[in-house]
Amino acid sequence: MRDDDFRRSDNIDDRRDSGGGGGGGFPMGGGGLGIGAIVVLGLIGWATGIDPRLLISGAEMLTGGAPTQQSERSSPGKQGAPTDDMGKMISGVLGEIDDRWTEIFKANGQTYVGPKIVLFRNSTNGGRCGMAQSAMGPFYCPPDKQIFIDTNFFKQVETRFKGCSGSACRFTAAYIIAHEAGHHVQNLLGILPRVTRLQQQAGSRAESNALQVRVELQADCLSGVWVNREEKKRPNFLEPGDIDAALTTASAIGDDTLQRNAGRDVVPDSFTHGSAAQRKRWFMTGYQQGTIQSCNTFAAERL
Repeated sequence: MRDDDFRRSDNIDDRRDSGGGGGGGFPMGGGGLGIGAIVVLGLIGWATGIDPRLLISGAEMLTGGAPTQQSERSSPGKQGAPTDDMGKMISGVLGEIDDRWTEIFKANGQTYVGPKIVLFRNSTNGGRCGMAQSAMGPFYCPPDKQIFIDTNFFKQVETRFKGCSGSACRFTAAYIIAHEAGHHVQNLLGILPRVTRLQQQAGSRAESNALQVRVELQADCLSGVWVNREEKKRPNFLEPGDIDAALTTASAIGDDTLQRNAGRDVVPDSFTHGSAAQRKRWFMTGYQQGTIQSCNTFAAERL
């Protein structure tokens, strides 16, 4: 991914050198919708025989209520675009995501205000979503409209989960950020609150999980929409292997892949993010068609 000419966003709260927020725990009750949470927490849970998603249910991940535990305040972070290589890449991706979604919303007579990204190490105060922990991976906090990222996660995708290799990992990081920004788009469009209500009315865990899968696959599709629009704006920003790297990452974090890698039976009713094939298919749908309308996973008969 060529990002030298990306617009660098100042909407960054860089807490990487500010120390952790103290304490531990998950962002329950206010919920982050993390593409990384299912990776690390999933493997830990399945390895011990406990599904961590029973602790962080779809409804809890989407509600805007106060967290069930209080977290200490983190030290103030540096505001504005970071100057290190990783920070510059992230602020550049956020700037381009904001610009493209601003254009899309404007074309539909709507106003787009982008999310803030909070960078941290180990742990930090996740606001109304509770404590942000490295083990959760990147996640979006709907009530605060913030994306939380421990940048070490991107290295884990490459070395631990084999989701990418070499320079293509920069694009994989962009895909992950765009997925979390996809949740922000869902939040602005009122999709997340509607799904919350449906999940609260669901008659079973499987029914609630099925709704969560559609939320996550739509975010994958919306990340593909951003790539489509970015490529039209900057035809040379993608490099050979970038799309393949994103598809490899999508496959690596599919629910079925994680369950198999943990030595457990594949149980579709327990899925909350979608299978490897589904995640790849919906990312490609957004990438190939480039419209919000193409990402209506809730109306799709086949995921």
